[in-house]
Amino acid sequence: MSESGKTLDARGLFCPSPVMQTNVELSKMQVGEILTVLADDPAAEDDISTWARRLGHEIVKMEKNGSEIHFEIKKVK
Repeated sequence: MSESGKTLDARGLFCPSPVMQTNVELSKMQVGEILTVLADDPAAEDDISTWARRLGHEIVKMEKNGSEIHFEIKKVK
């Protein structure tokens, strides 16, 4: 888990909810903080990765564990 930041549990939610909730949580955070996102929607891997790139945030880490995907997203701006 991240040193500083928050965790968003988006497991059980389906597109577009994980991306929308990630956007809401990250908007409340300070630049440099890391949001850990837990998701199990198969579309979340591409959706969240694409969303983060488009907005200029950094995916520090992404790992899959069975059907779960864990993202660590650093707010860049």
